[in-house]
Amino acid sequence: MQRACLYIRVSTEEQAIRGYSQRTQQDRLIKFCLAHNIEILNSVYEDHSAKTFDRPQWSGMMYALRRNKLLRPNLLFTKWDRFSRNAGDAYYMIAQLKSLGITPQATDQELDLSIPENKIILGVYLATSEAENDRRSVNVRQGLHKANLEGRWTAHVPIGYKAKMTADHKRNLIPSEPQASFILKAFTQLAEGHCTVQFVYQQAVAAGLSCSISNFRRILRSPVYYGKIAIPAFEGKAPHLVDGLQKPIITEQLFDLVQRILDHKNPVSRIRGNHKDEFLYLRSFFYCPNCGKLLTGSGSRSKSGLKYYYYHCSSICGFRTRADKTNMLFVERLEKLHVDNAYLSLYREIVRQVRKDLCADKIISRQTTAATINRLVERIVHAKELLLNGSIEEEDFQL
Repeated sequence: MQRACLYIRVSTEEQAIRGYSQRTQQDRLIKFCLAHNIEILNSVYEDHSAKTFDRPQWSGMMYALRRNKLLRPNLLFTKWDRFSRNAGDAYYMIAQLKSLGITPQATDQELDLSIPENKIILGVYLATSEAENDRRSVNVRQGLHKANLEGRWTAHVPIGYKAKMTADHKRNLIPSEPQASFILKAFTQLAEGHCTVQFVYQQAVAAGLSCSISNFRRILRSPVYYGKIAIPAFEGKAPHLVDGLQKPIITEQLFDLVQRILDHKNPVSRIRGNHKDEFLYLRSFFYCPNCGKLLTGSGSRSKSGLKYYYYHCSSICGFRTRADKTNMLFVERLEKLHVDNAYLSLYREIVRQVRKDLCADKIISRQTTAATINRLVERIVHAKELLLNGSIEEEDFQL
């Protein structure tokens, strides 16, 4: 009696749209084995793309087959596109399986590969699957490019924005608080020319911005925040910017100023965030009483070895004041301030309302996405019914 391993592969897209369910494939393979008196050793279920053979379950199956070379079962799947959608990789893998004494076979597209002429038919099956995959990829790229030209953001929702469905069921971006305010403040601080990116990032994170330093640097370079969409090079056309449909968080002038600072085209004196900040935490917030410039700060060691910190002006006016005394005066002034209970109640109500709006937006977004998917699946099912009834042609169904 012959023995076989069943390989059942499906991607999420194929299962939702084309009806390739794992259960359907399994039923067809089991019926084939019963009809041909084939013993089923095991079934391998894959939920991964067939563009390459770098698939988790496939790798595990090949490892087991190489460990047990005496087993030599047949490898059964329903169609050759379940095996691979890359002709070059498919031929290489067929040769690898042949070296192990294993014969791959598609039950719905049976081929005796020992007959040379059947390799031509195999080439057609594999090339058709690869061409279909390539055409889908081209259509996706063209669709994304067209959407970008129309000013619609097609990538992952950037920090500081949230997605909202418009009346025509298209996704648009609107500022999301409080992240949008953190980004605006970060751009504004950098535009003043006194702080490093690291220092501004640390302040933004302390305020509540949630992102890594690498993402923060990408934010500072992204034109989406002043209302533009970056169009990459496509089909011989140079990359360029178009007006986006999203509401800008910053102005174009502010963005350009920050870019010049980041590119060092406008050299500025900057304050570095380090261990001195615990003594000079008011630095970049005080202005010189003599000339009006922003005060910086530094430490000075006395003859006895003690180190004292000062706020001072970088201009020729020479203003300087002890940091510890200034900090103490600032704290004493803060302690004298009292907030009226009416303002506290209003603040709490605002926080509750903002949190409620954020939760509601997430729920609405999930419901809208689920409803959109259901509508698409219903349309495809209806199209299949029309095709089976002969109401439409194959070309119309594919369209």
